[in-house]
Amino acid sequence: MRLTETEMCGAVFLGVALLLGFSAAARADDVLSQAKAVVAAATAPASAWTGPTTGPVAATGKTVVYVAADLRNGGIQEVGDGVKQAGAKIGWTIRVLDGQGSISGIQSAFGQAMALKPNGIVIGGYDVVQNAASIQQAVDQGIKIVAWHGGPKPGAMPDEHVFTNITSDSANVAKVAADYAIAMSDGHAGVIVFTDSAYAIALSKARMMRDEVKRCTECTILSFEDTPLADTSTRMPQLTTSLLQRYGAKWTYSLAINDLYYDFMGPSLTDAGRDPAGPPVNISAGDGSISAYERIRSGQFQAATVPEPLILQGWQVIDELNRAFAGQAPSGYVAPVHLVTAKNVDQDGGKKDIYDPDNHYRDAYAKIWGK
Repeated sequence: MRLTETEMCGAVFLGVALLLGFSAAARADDVLSQAKAVVAAATAPASAWTGPTTGPVAATGKTVVYVAADLRNGGIQEVGDGVKQAGAKIGWTIRVLDGQGSISGIQSAFGQAMALKPNGIVIGGYDVVQNAASIQQAVDQGIKIVAWHGGPKPGAMPDEHVFTNITSDSANVAKVAADYAIAMSDGHAGVIVFTDSAYAIALSKARMMRDEVKRCTECTILSFEDTPLADTSTRMPQLTTSLLQRYGAKWTYSLAINDLYYDFMGPSLTDAGRDPAGPPVNISAGDGSISAYERIRSGQFQAATVPEPLILQGWQVIDELNRAFAGQAPSGYVAPVHLVTAKNVDQDGGKKDIYDPDNHYRDAYAKIWGK
């Protein structure tokens, strides 16, 4: 039987459509399988040390001042605790000064630090660019500077005269959080993203989560909500109610740049008759607060968070300063991203509501230092 020209064209179009359909399905399967692999790696026990194994032996007689942005902030305080632990092990004198959460307070604390004439100063949780003049004065006096969360990316900051900046890789953090939504929804997540554009790193992380979800062809970004972290207690209850009214059952997953958004979402979800376990399933791309651990453990209005190993990072601060004193390069170490869920919440320090990897990092650093 000979086909007409019209029939032949129809057959060609049908073939192309089928090929495109198969191709789209294959891409969707690839994204889903990749997401599941990322989640499996990020939720595995943090039992292997992947940081440095060589470096200079401990310098002697050093004094270091940890200038904290605000010791009321749990993360900043825990990094300080790590600095004090590691400082005691390496045999240095450690002083801690509190900026008390204000620009003037931080500048005053930094000035007090320089007056102590230390060998090193640690930037504890504030922007090095905004404190460039003070840092320049310190460097001119021969003081070595290491930062924790002093900039958006980990690594050396030569233009800012900072030996190295210790922080997580925000791109990897965003990917892990978004991939958890993709994996757990089997590639069908309806997502609302929460961020605070007052912080460049927060906005960047939120955009990366949004873009990762968009790779999933059957997932949907319902809304990109920009609401201040400082106002979550007053804004989130009403915003949650409004979003439930707007999106209803379509809202199955939340991605936030910080656990704080979920501190004030529960009552509104309860009032709407939502199951505490979700939907929406709430995921945070950062922080790992005590309240987040408690919510995840109890299955109440949060399913996952991506915490930083804060005490480990305090030990890394001391190791990086030791490298600076020895005239060596930074180690380049960035701790792997770890995802906390109900299945692993009590591992790697989780019973104390903190991410403290069971990878023997204290022993690894002590060995490098000859201690």
